[in-house]
Amino acid sequence: MKIIETEENSIKKLRQAKRKPIAKDREKLIEEKYLNSDNFLPLVISPVVDGVNLVAWAAKNRDFLEAHLLNYGGILFRNFNVNGVQEFQEFIEAISRGKLVEYNYRSTPRTQVNDKIYTSTEYPPNQSIPLHNEKAYSSVWPMKICFFCTQPAEQGGETPIADSRKVFAKLDSVIKEKFMQKNVMYVRNYGDLDLSWQDVFQTTNKSEVENFCRKEGIEFEWKNDLLTTRQVCQAAAKHPYTGEMVWFNQAHLFHISSLATEIRESLFSVLAEDTIPRNAYYGDGSPIESSVIAEINQIYQQEKVVFSWQKGDILVLDNMLTAHGRMPFVGTRKVLVGMSESC
Repeated sequence: MKIIETEENSIKKLRQAKRKPIAKDREKLIEEKYLNSDNFLPLVISPVVDGVNLVAWAAKNRDFLEAHLLNYGGILFRNFNVNGVQEFQEFIEAISRGKLVEYNYRSTPRTQVNDKIYTSTEYPPNQSIPLHNEKAYSSVWPMKICFFCTQPAEQGGETPIADSRKVFAKLDSVIKEKFMQKNVMYVRNYGDLDLSWQDVFQTTNKSEVENFCRKEGIEFEWKNDLLTTRQVCQAAAKHPYTGEMVWFNQAHLFHISSLATEIRESLFSVLAEDTIPRNAYYGDGSPIESSVIAEINQIYQQEKVVFSWQKGDILVLDNMLTAHGRMPFVGTRKVLVGMSESC
C-alpha cells in the first residue's frame, strides 16, 4: 500500500481541523445532525434550502467531507434531489481522489448497471448479509464505498453499519494476537455451488486468471475446468491516513460455520472439507475455532447501527473504518453501489 507523503500530510491536516466551525456558505446550504443521540455513526448531511446540487456542492467541499469521513467513518446524504445513476457516479467522482474502481475478484453476485456502478449483492431477500468491509478478503480494496437507495424495501432491507475501530478494540486480545500473527487464509472452490471462476474473474481466459493470481499473490490450482485458489491476507490493518487499527478481514463470512446447520451438513455429506465452495483458516492453514467466529460475530452485533433507507439516500463509508451488511427484506429493494480509491 503506497501513500504519497504530501497527500498523507494533507489528510492529517484535514483530520486535525475537523472540529472547526463549518464555513458560512456551507451553513446556508446544508445542516449536520445525527440519527440519534446515542451514536455518531453515520453523520447526516441534508440541505436547508431547495435546489442544492449535491455533485457541485460535494466537489467544492471535498476536503470538508474527507475530514468528516475520517472522523465519523460514514456520512448519510439525505433529502438531496439526486437524478439517477449517472449523477450518483458523478457524486462519487466528486468526493474521490481518482476514478471509480471495478468490482473484480468478486465474492458475491452483482449486476453492472452503468460503467462502474453495480447492484448491491444479489442474495435472496430472506437472507441477511453479515457486517463486513468490502474486499477485506483481498490484498487490494476500495477506500470508499457508496450506496444509493433508489427504492426502499416495503419492510426491512436496511444496510447496517459498524465502526471497525470499535470492533478491533472490543475483541479479546488473545484472539487478536493470534490472528495478527497468523493472518487469514481464504480457500475458494469455484463452481456450481458458488460463483464460477468466470464470474469471479470476469473472463473466460484461464491465462488471464493465472496472471491476475500471480500478480495478487494468490495460489491457484486447476483440476480440468475447476479452479481452487488460496490466499493469505491481513486480519487487521492500520488506516493509511488516521493511523488507527481496524478489524479488517472476512474470516467470519468465509468460515464454514457461517452457513446454516442444514446447509453445512448437506455439503459435508457429499464433499470433502477441501472441496467445499469457500472456507477460512488461519494463515498457516490451521482451522479457526467456531467459538472464535461466534465471538467475532457477537461483537459485530454489539456495534451494529441500523437505520431505515429513504428513497434518494446516499451513504458514503470509509471502507476501512466502517463495515456494512444487509438485513432481510420484503418487496422490491433497489440499492446501487460504487467504489473508489483502490488501496
